[in-house]
Amino acid sequence: MQIKLVPVHAPYFEGANLLIAADCCAFAYGNFHQEFIRNRITLVGCPKLDDVDYTEKLTAILANNNIKSLTITRMEVPCCGGIEHAAKRALQASGKFIPWQVVTISTDGRIVE
Repeated sequence: MQIKLVPVHAPYFEGANLLIAADCCAFAYGNFHQEFIRNRITLVGCPKLDDVDYTEKLTAILANNNIKSLTITRMEVPCCGGIEHAAKRALQASGKFIPWQVVTISTDGRIVE
């Protein structure tokens, strides 16, 4: 679901492993569904195209739901930094300790760590 469109409260967030993914990741990384989407609730967005800061919405989702884990996928390009920063700020602002990780995908489809 698009971050902009998803409700803050939804039953599928209860006990969810949450994936916040930059739009391009699924197209750049061939195994994206198997490695990232499977068994996660997926929210997608592009801070460059949406021209919005997702921090407030993501903070509300994290603070008001029982999220078990958070994975953030982004491309290595600078504009994708916005989705990573928004997710990190939201996690801090939520006041919760949720296990999290950031996975960066290169423009040629590799995971960069």
